[in-house]
Amino acid sequence: MPKGYLAIVLHAHLPFVRHPEHEDFLEEDWFFEAITETYIPLIRAFDRLVKDGVDFRLTISI
Repeated sequence: MPKGYLAIVLHAHLPFVRHPEHEDFLEEDWFFEAITETYIPLIRAFDRLVKDGVDFRLTISI
């Protein structure tokens, strides 16, 4: 079977500025929203690829 290539490029800019003088602040909500709606589904997809025996690569740059 021929190899295929797929690139998914995620760009994230989450301003995370802690304001200890306030009990609640939006930046923390954005951070947790990004984790639950982006990163956890990606990890689950990677787990499925591993279980299916798909050879894949993941590249992360900062």
